[in-house]
Amino acid sequence: MQLRRIGTVFDLSFCDMTTRRLYAYCMLLCSLTALGADASLPAPKAAPATDTVSVKLVTFYPGNEPFEVFGHSEIRVTQGTADYYFNYGVFDFNSPNFIFRFVLGECDYLCVAYPRQVELAGHAGRRMEEQSLNLTQQQACAVRDFLLNNVRPENSEYRYKFLTDNCSTRPRDIVEMAAGPGLDYGTLSGGMTYRDILADYCRHYSWEKFGIDLVLGSAVDTVLSDRAQMFVPMLLHDAVAQATVLRDGRRVPLVSDTQVVIDGSVRGQELPPTPWWCHPLTVALVVLALTICVTVADVRRRRVTRWYDSTLFGIYGLAGCVIAFLLLFSTHEAVSPNWNIVWLHPLLLLLAVLPWRKASRRLARWLHVANAVVVALLLLAMPWVPQVMNAAFYPLMCASVARSVANAVLLARPIRAPAPKG
Repeated sequence: MQLRRIGTVFDLSFCDMTTRRLYAYCMLLCSLTALGADASLPAPKAAPATDTVSVKLVTFYPGNEPFEVFGHSEIRVTQGTADYYFNYGVFDFNSPNFIFRFVLGECDYLCVAYPRQVELAGHAGRRMEEQSLNLTQQQACAVRDFLLNNVRPENSEYRYKFLTDNCSTRPRDIVEMAAGPGLDYGTLSGGMTYRDILADYCRHYSWEKFGIDLVLGSAVDTVLSDRAQMFVPMLLHDAVAQATVLRDGRRVPLVSDTQVVIDGSVRGQELPPTPWWCHPLTVALVVLALTICVTVADVRRRRVTRWYDSTLFGIYGLAGCVIAFLLLFSTHEAVSPNWNIVWLHPLLLLLAVLPWRKASRRLARWLHVANAVVVALLLLAMPWVPQVMNAAFYPLMCASVARSVANAVLLARPIRAPAPKG
């Protein structure tokens, strides 16, 4: 997807899952340069009724920016000289408490109509395809009238859900409404989950995938129906390409023609993969190795390295605050339940603070015992946990167990009184 701005209204379709990631990361974690629309764009005008109405599904493939990873969908309607692209990925960044409401899952997006000359600007070589839909004039006029009504100010807002109600699912629903019950998508790739699909498009963006796996819970690991898979624009494109409709008692293709408006790779303008030395798994293994070294040194000198525990558990605790906030307050459909809360939670902040208070030595020890037991049990139970974990999580969990075991053992020793002088 892309984000474009003209004035104060921004275009941020699902395809900006990374903007969402950036927003959710800036607030805690969050995506998906900019493509937007001015709220003052003139409303599309209806053409004479004698002109033929044409409806096309428009697909933008991934670009070379992280926020363009998931593509973008629109619907183009032409009639005579009238030519508009209807976009369901627009939001007003100046609306009150936008970022906070976005994180809560209470963000309203807009449907905006772009003139063709505006729509084709600034795509920098991203592949763009338009599929002409084989609709009767009655069906095409129904799409036109629906969209013209939908862009009216009183109707244009909708509650955005990045997996189930976005810039791809809205065009899908409109196509299904127009084609009627005779629409058949055929057989699509089965057995995929939301996480599988997101991981495929993030395969070169390992830190984006790390963030997605951190904040999205087990709900994204259920197998999707064929229709649910169309939350990604390219999968909607492929489904529509092989779909058929019932016309006069026989089946005909839903797409009568496909035009490549901007040529480019169907895999998009991918950047090279994240270098191995800054991959999340590499970083996690370095953290584990450093943890083992610090722990061995602590055991030998029979003292814990407080600054290391404060740093490690401080970071874990802050990540836990993000996850806990999303679990408790966000209405996003995929953030709860989240099994990461078992090993990343706000109570870990206590383990970052208590080592500096001698009076809290006993409390700190028992908190470490509890943390070691809980995280170790989670690791053992992982084959039965209904949530796919990022590979980088396992070394980080092991680091948590190692430090808690070391603290539980070393804090059980009595504090030595300083030796008397001379």
